[in-house]
Amino acid sequence: MLAGDWTSGEVRQGGERVGFQVVTLDGRTAPLASSTISSPESLRWPTVGKYKVDVASFECLAVPELQVREDTDLFVIDEVGKMELFSSSFFPAVLRVLESNVPVLASVPIPKVGRDIPAVARLKNHPGATIFTLSQSNRDATKELIYSQLVDLLRKQ
Repeated sequence: MLAGDWTSGEVRQGGERVGFQVVTLDGRTAPLASSTISSPESLRWPTVGKYKVDVASFECLAVPELQVREDTDLFVIDEVGKMELFSSSFFPAVLRVLESNVPVLASVPIPKVGRDIPAVARLKNHPGATIFTLSQSNRDATKELIYSQLVDLLRKQ
């Protein structure tokens, strides 16, 4: 069984990116961040660039997906980035997943200005972590390499 969550990417209006949402592997969605929300509550939300991060919405959907269960074969987490790390319960849940010995496929942002976010650096330095840096020129070959390594890990379990 697969477990985890991922950010489905962009929410667009009229061809313009206005936010991001979280999508679970079974298709449930919740807002992650928006540049168009302006409610009294959203005035207190943390920001990344022009986006206000809806931490409560993210935590309601994403964090329960990171529960280690007996029938979980693989966790998929996209991504462990600045927006997600505003949640005080997200990173501890990710660490519990890493310590569970269930294989994890996670994405992290490439550092801007050469400095990793401390939590991201901690994940990248975790024993057993394998780092792949994707580009347009290597993404197909890297996809095959990742797939091959995941299949090997899953066969060993």
